[in-house]
Amino acid sequence: MNIVVIGELNVDAIVRGTDLIPEWNREKLIDSFEIVLGSSSAITACALAGLGADVHFVSVVGDDDFGRFCVKELERMGVNTAHVIRKAELKTGVTLSFSTPSDRGLMTFPGSIPLLKPEDIHEAVLREADHVHFGSYFLQDGMRPHWETLYAQLRSQGITTSFDTGWDVHGVWHRQGIDRLLPHTDLFIPSEEEVMHIYESDSLEEACGMLPAEAHTTAVKCGSRGAMLLEPGSEPEMVASFKVTPVDTTGAGDAFNAGLIYAFCNGLRGREMVAFANASGAISTQGVGGTGSLPSLGKIETLMQSV
Repeated sequence: MNIVVIGELNVDAIVRGTDLIPEWNREKLIDSFEIVLGSSSAITACALAGLGADVHFVSVVGDDDFGRFCVKELERMGVNTAHVIRKAELKTGVTLSFSTPSDRGLMTFPGSIPLLKPEDIHEAVLREADHVHFGSYFLQDGMRPHWETLYAQLRSQGITTSFDTGWDVHGVWHRQGIDRLLPHTDLFIPSEEEVMHIYESDSLEEACGMLPAEAHTTAVKCGSRGAMLLEPGSEPEMVASFKVTPVDTTGAGDAFNAGLIYAFCNGLRGREMVAFANASGAISTQGVGGTGSLPSLGKIETLMQSV
């Protein structure tokens, strides 16, 4: 299985503790601080590699310490980085992740994150793909106007596709662009809060009812409750999560993405596919950072058999 992930690349500086709200002119102590590989797309790529997929990553970073760290970490976790471009004039992006046992908050310096462009993506890597995924729709400014054309071309060649929106820091939400992209997307993987903002809805059910008729499979991540599956011609179905005690929730949604993509590419559908993704996301919460506890087929099988 050959999967190409096209996306942003940055480091995560993770601050962990129970009280992480800064106060002006005050100092607080935290439990831990770590620098790890970040970005939705990169974490999904590493989780896919952990599951056994052959993963190629396409991105652009600065030719700086953080950029070199990102590439080294991807390679350490089995991701092919031949198509990651390093540019001396750029600074690699950085996300500050404030992580408590129950949730997280993010602050990001974009740097190279929004600068990937279509001309940076070589046709040769796409020709070998079985599936193409990208994360952070709202952060990838250089690619956002081009996803529709690219995904339409890929699906016409029999290559399946997926994407995760991430949070729109500008509050625009680009509903029309997403609606145009969905007919060319096999797996749409937003979070509950994200999809409600995209469709300006007061409830998940209302938002799901506003998806375009041409949309294919949608899996909405609902945190500790699990995920809601929407498929054409079927009623929405909530698939419960696996109950674990999280160490750090950073990257759990990205590991869910990887589980969903892997299951889909291996022929799983419906509840079975989403349950596999839920297990992948749950395993991710057992370590620090998005790649601190990568899923594997063995770990997922053990967790799914434990209930």
